[in-house]
Parts: sequence; structure tokens; C-alpha cells
Amino acid sequence: MAFRRILIVGFGTMTGAMVDGWLAAGSDASRFEVCHPSKTEVAHGLTVHNAWPADTYDAVLLGVKPQMLDDVAAGLEPLIGPGTVLLSVLGGVTIDTCKTRFARAAGWVRFMPNLACSIGKSPNALFEAGLDAETRHAVTQLAEEIGTAEWLESEDQFDLVTALAGSGPGFVYRFIDALAAGATNLGLPEQQAQRLALAMVEGASALAARSEHSPAQLAKRVASPGGMTQKGLDVLDDGGALVNLLTDCLRAARDRGAEMAKGPAAKG
Repeated sequence: MAFRRILIVGFGTMTGAMVDGWLAAGSDASRFEVCHPSKTEVAHGLTVHNAWPADTYDAVLLGVKPQMLDDVAAGLEPLIGPGTVLLSVLGGVTIDTCKTRFARAAGWVRFMPNLACSIGKSPNALFEAGLDAETRHAVTQLAEEIGTAEWLESEDQFDLVTALAGSGPGFVYRFIDALAAGATNLGLPEQQAQRLALAMVEGASALAARSEHSPAQLAKRVASPGGMTQKGLDVLDDGGALVNLLTDCLRAARDRGAEMAKGPAAKG
């Protein structure tokens, strides 16, 4: 199965970034149509429907706010029949919830990218129900057009993977900002500190992605015994300070995902 026609329901920051990535990867804009109650124009000149279209699609990408699921389900359900796969980017909304609302679909996929999908660099978390091998392969290809495909064996892992790979950019951006703020506190001009921090992280992450060494090994290669880098690492490593902090960070994000799954829109 190939996804030649995709209807996007809701067109916000994430689904817009996904389209940016797919078009950059070579898709034609005619592959995508948008259903939105109020927008008349969206990026790239995609066809926009303000009412439910009377047409068929290979896939529907559901990108409304999770609390709006029940508001759109009744109107959307007739469009999702045995020839259409549901792709959901709704945080905290389980596969069972999707199956309950759209029982006739050809399959159901939770598809969680991050905003780097716009430049083809998103780790895409995937969990499915009801897909045959051919359709699963097609979903994998769709994900790989905007990054990488990471299929999860258990939906119980989804909130943690979303916290790491989906929310993770927010944590990285905060870390970059904190590095710059620390340098500013110690005397560097603010704008210069921000430029240096951003360029440093860009180079370090690119090197890590290409290196045969793990990030832990790379940190050791940068540090000389008793040198400047090691003194800084000693602060981060003291009592497992950095690992403990990030564990708490991921736990809070993961647990929020679980809380969202218990909300009204996420219940079957």
C-alpha cells in the first residue's frame, strides 16, 4: 500500500512541520489536503476543506487538539473506511480510543514526531494495530521521509518515548539557553554567549551522530584528567546530579502523558 492521498484534519504547528518535511523530501503538494473549519489557506497552497470532503483517502492524519477528538469523530468517521489508515499525532490518545471512534479503518497508528521533521531529522515513535505487513512498510517509509522510524513493541512505552524524543527538543533548547545564561552570568555579552552555545551544540550533536563513539565515550575524549572539561564534568556528575535531574524531567513528562490518557477524550 502506498499513501498517495492524505487528508490532514487540523493543521497546526506539528502537522505543518510534517508537511514541510514531506515536501522537502520530494512529495508533491497534491498528495496532501487539509480539513479545517476556519482556515481558507495554509502553507504550500494545499487544498483546504472547511467541511468534510466527499472523497476517499489512503490515510487520514489526525492532528487536532486531543480534547477535540469527540468533536470531530462523528463527522470524520465516514471518511475512514476499510481502505483508509488512521495516523494519529494526538498526545495521550491511545490506540484503543482511536479504534473505538474509527472502527472501520484499515489500521490505526500512533505517530509521534518532533518539530525536526520539517528538516527530515525527527525520530518518529510509532505504534500500530491492525496493519498488514505491506501497510506497516508504507508507514515506515512515510516516517523515514521526515526522519527515522522507531516502532514500539508496547504502547506502554509510548509516553516515555514521547517524553524523550517528542518533548526532548524543548529540554535541549532549555539546556542551550542555560549554558548561554551561565556564560552571561560569568561575564560574556548575552548575544555572544547565545551564539557560542548554539554553534557549540550544533557541532557537538552533528559529531555525535556521525561518530563511532557513544556520547559517554566522546565526553571522555574531550576531557583531560585534571583539565578544564573534567572540572566541569565533575559538577554535572557529582552524586549523579545531571542524570537524576533529567530522570525527574522525563518522569514528569511521561507521567503527564499518562494523565492525559485518562482524560475524557482519551477514554473509550
